[in-house]
Amino acid sequence: MQNENRMHEDVERVLLSEEQLREIVSRIGAQISADYKDRGSKLILVSVLKGSVVFMADLMRAITIPCCIDFMSVSSYGSGTTSSGVVKIIKDLDTNVVEGADLLLVEDIFDSGKTLSYLKEMLSARKPASIRLCTLLDKPDRRVVDLQADYVGAVIPDAFVVGYGLDYDEKYRNLPYVGVLKPAVYGGEE
Repeated sequence: MQNENRMHEDVERVLLSEEQLREIVSRIGAQISADYKDRGSKLILVSVLKGSVVFMADLMRAITIPCCIDFMSVSSYGSGTTSSGVVKIIKDLDTNVVEGADLLLVEDIFDSGKTLSYLKEMLSARKPASIRLCTLLDKPDRRVVDLQADYVGAVIPDAFVVGYGLDYDEKYRNLPYVGVLKPAVYGGEE
């Protein structure tokens, strides 16, 4: 019980409640279903691990048309919370049938855009019918590449957020909401 309370105590404020997250997932799921219903191509949701797995699990249940899922894991090297843009593929797609399919990259948070830009370019070489980007959270203030998400759950300020799959040091992913982590927890300024 003490550790559970500690997780909540480390959160400065709730940014998106459980109810708000349900509404976001429902809205995006309906939009994706409408956009892809008459395309005739296989829709593959690609979760960029680990942070997006909670969002994608809820999102795929909100999509009312046939879809497949797959996963990629990447590592961006950099210092602290800043990516250098050098991306290493840790786990590639399991499916070999990307050509002619509609790919939807599902991310937890879209900030600098370096990783998603790299993945989009790399996957384009496999000749999918389309590649679109879906993100739960968009931090446009941190964007350094010219790339926009096609589906956005919420635009948020430049704050360190955790919960609903997002972590700090592999902790807080299981919080049922998205909250702003207290700077004292991660060594930020008060």
